Amino acid sequence: MKRNKILAGIFCAAILSSCNQKEDIKSIVVKNTLDFEKTFETVELSKAFLNVTDLTTVGIRDAKDGTLQVTQTVDNDGDGTMDEILFQPKIAANSEKTFEIVTITEAEQPKAEELCYSRFVPERTDDYTWENNKVAFRVYGPVAQKMIEDGTPGGTLSSGVDAWLKKVEYPIINNWYKKNAIKPGAYHEASPEGRDNFHVGVSRGVGGIAVKADTTYYFSKNYTQWRTITTGGPLRTSFHLEYANWDANGKLIKESKTISLDLGNNFSKFTTSIEGTDTIYAGLTLHEKDGKVTGSDDNGWVSYWQPHFETELATAIVAPKGTFLGYETYDTEQKDLSNAYAELKVTNNEVVYYAGFTWSESNQFKNSQEWEAYLDMFSKQINTPLEVVLNK
Repeated sequence: MKRNKILAGIFCAAILSSCNQKEDIKSIVVKNTLDFEKTFETVELSKAFLNVTDLTTVGIRDAKDGTLQVTQTVDNDGDGTMDEILFQPKIAANSEKTFEIVTITEAEQPKAEELCYSRFVPERTDDYTWENNKVAFRVYGPVAQKMIEDGTPGGTLSSGVDAWLKKVEYPIINNWYKKNAIKPGAYHEASPEGRDNFHVGVSRGVGGIAVKADTTYYFSKNYTQWRTITTGGPLRTSFHLEYANWDANGKLIKESKTISLDLGNNFSKFTTSIEGTDTIYAGLTLHEKDGKVTGSDDNGWVSYWQPHFETELATAIVAPKGTFLGYETYDTEQKDLSNAYAELKVTNNEVVYYAGFTWSESNQFKNSQEWEAYLDMFSKQINTPLEVVLNK
């Protein structure tokens, strides 16, 4: 009898402990106040917000159906400790969802393909290239710049952003550089995965910046240093670039930037630190000047829809309200210097904007009307992000 009482006491204590643990589970409420469903907006939760010491064991579980969400942890400052955990909840229009913050093992982490990817590419001079399941980009480094300055063939002198026209959802960066190593220029040729036939030159490409003085636009040279933040992941890839100080008609400009690209988005996010100016101009190359520049001051975007060889291509810049000051077109006979520009306000030496594109061969948008509707929606999304409240 005494033994049975002891066992019963242990059982009750275990039940009580389990109940207490359940009561201790934190939860967050994620609210969408817009009139369309959100599926590819990334929610960032910091250690401080969640009040946890280790994000690597954190799971995010749908409180209604118990489904664990796909997450990704990020070490923003490179100190070896994860600073944020990311997830992309699916929230219907004008509604909210509750998610529980739970402790899980590595084996319990939901698995997802790493469609967001970036890396430094020493085998192709010193490109830095990034992609997700929709788009791909690259920028150029100091070796490529020095080759031009020394008269060595094969270099590139540009702080413009190149667009890699992919039409598949899986990663193509390593495939394209591999075939280019075997046959230089191979990725310029059409393939089932797409092709690199987007010319940058000294233009702004897709989102490179300039500082305007009177009627002249000034800009930096190639990046000088790079640091990968997240090489690959299911939800985000990100990295940091440094630039040498540069002159804009007597103004000393100091520039660096963090670039990130999230799953399901056609736009890279540029968080630019800049000193020496109150405004910058983020540009879109006009190539042959046979396309159409459109924009919306109310929604904060400028776009260029153009014929591109036998296809069509659209590039755009979107910025939050209060940052987007307007847009303009600069047309000149000088090679590669014709650009559409978004004028952006610098606040506390920082400006955030989004630059990206779509290509008709990727079959994402049927026409310019669908593209511009997406720009309006994307603008609403960045101006009215998901609201997150922690329930303790």
